[in-house]
Amino acid sequence: MALPLKGKTVLVTGARQGLGKSISLGMAEAGADLVICDRITDDGKLAETAKEIEALGRKTLSMGGDITIEEDVNNIVNKAMEKFGKIDVLVNNAGVTSQDSFEKMTYKRWRLILSVNLDGTYLCSKIVLPHMLEKKSGMIINVSSILAKEIRMNIAYGVTKAAVERLTVGLAREVRREEGIAITCIRPYFVKTEVVMGFMEGHDTSNFEEPIIWQKYPAMLRPPSRQTLREKYSIKPRSKRNSARSNGTRKCAVKHCVDIPRLRGEELAVSRDG
Repeated sequence: MALPLKGKTVLVTGARQGLGKSISLGMAEAGADLVICDRITDDGKLAETAKEIEALGRKTLSMGGDITIEEDVNNIVNKAMEKFGKIDVLVNNAGVTSQDSFEKMTYKRWRLILSVNLDGTYLCSKIVLPHMLEKKSGMIINVSSILAKEIRMNIAYGVTKAAVERLTVGLAREVRREEGIAITCIRPYFVKTEVVMGFMEGHDTSNFEEPIIWQKYPAMLRPPSRQTLREKYSIKPRSKRNSARSNGTRKCAVKHCVDIPRLRGEELAVSRDG
């Protein structure tokens, strides 16, 4: 059976552990070559992720970088383009959180959480998207959280994830008529990652999701057909002049909602609103 992502290149941020590592391995299992990056590289975890990807027979480019620094993101993307010549999928996974209450949280930590989770998603998307638009093909997958809509635990983290969802919807609408581009967002439930379990010591985590679930799912995401989008969101076709220019192959950027009854997490429904 043909692998669904064979020949594709996927860039995953925050890939040294947890959800980022699981998503990277899932993409590799589906046939993709990987560009993986993380701010921390000296503990050997990012290198271990790269070895596991290569053990699956895939090529990988592993590097350090701070996604809140534009120069670092440019360096990651430029090296990815040099090695693979393209980025087919960007997974904006990198994120940080804190156990601090609002009262105890310092402004410095507040800014760090917003900078990594929101600014990092913006910067990576901003720098990768032009390459996708140029080749008229690509998907951006933003990683949100159940805390975008459930009011519990850390305020700053939930704020950033709600903002990431709004960024997803807004960007999808802006590029909705670009050929071959899809923008979407996944909203995991609580996942048993190293960081989460460190915070939840002594608490009941029996209903938390295993990382393997999200290792399998992101690699299954696909842009919908143009006809499906037209029927679901009543998107009117362009004029004959513009349609002729696209040779009848244009795909809308808006990603349709996929029902995931087996998961507590979900894919955000991104729709055209006018």
